[in-house]
Amino acid sequence: MRHWHVRSPVSEQEWHRYYQLRWQILRAPWNQPEGSERDELDSFAYHLMLVNPAGDIAAAGRLHQLDKTTAQVRYMAVAHEYQGKGAGSRILAALEAQAVAWGCANVSLNARDTAIAFYLRYGYHSVADAASLFGIPHVQMAKKIRLSTSAKQHQQWCEELSKTWQETIPLSVFMQLNIKEFDGNALRCQAPLAPNINLHQTMFAGSIYTLATLTGWGMLYLQLRALGLQGNQVLADGSIKYFKPVTAEPEACCVLQNCLGSLEALGDGRKVIQQIRVQIYTAGTLAAEFSGRYAVLPHKELTA
Repeated sequence: MRHWHVRSPVSEQEWHRYYQLRWQILRAPWNQPEGSERDELDSFAYHLMLVNPAGDIAAAGRLHQLDKTTAQVRYMAVAHEYQGKGAGSRILAALEAQAVAWGCANVSLNARDTAIAFYLRYGYHSVADAASLFGIPHVQMAKKIRLSTSAKQHQQWCEELSKTWQETIPLSVFMQLNIKEFDGNALRCQAPLAPNINLHQTMFAGSIYTLATLTGWGMLYLQLRALGLQGNQVLADGSIKYFKPVTAEPEACCVLQNCLGSLEALGDGRKVIQQIRVQIYTAGTLAAEFSGRYAVLPHKELTA
């Protein structure tokens, strides 16, 4: 599915097929007429579809802003033959990215009872019961995609994070790891190629792994700072996929929507777990993707 494209409909025919999929999946099974899959916000909303190499529309979804800080996902539909194959997650991720581009801090949606487990897997949490539709129970769900803190706080925390790396992780100094930016949503870190090069004149695989691991660790650190929490952060498990050699200065990027797992139980003295995905780019092209399971232990647990 890597070669499939997520994009907005462009032609009249594509728009027809886009709405047809929404109707077939979300309205026809409940004997609703064509046209019921549309509403008055469609002309103002952001629409996406997942198109396979044959031109078939595998999935569709819509996003609109409720206010300056919140965007809402609606009309998520996946064609029957593509359900359970990752099509819905592709659309959801792209809609979340658009919400970030709009400057939103939260994404909300009303999930059918049969879709709740899907959204839980991607970091959403239940907020309240929502109005039923066609007799189907719905639950209002939400997800944070940007920390509600100031640029000044971000800068201060990044300085503290960089100092922590330098004082406690000697490898980060040798690699010359540095934080490029953090805007409340995305943490971007870099390391020059020269001290991390191998005999092929590309970046050493171990350095790529370390860059990704520390970027994920750093994003976890920043989330804890925003929550006013502290704990001992450890990588419990990690894996990486290498797609191409890193031939130019790499950049690691970790976005908040790819950090799955609540951290708030740490405030009650309990261990918390978060699954974090980090992407490594070289010359603007994806070169590797890391997935790590991080644990945060209450201070007393580690000393015990």
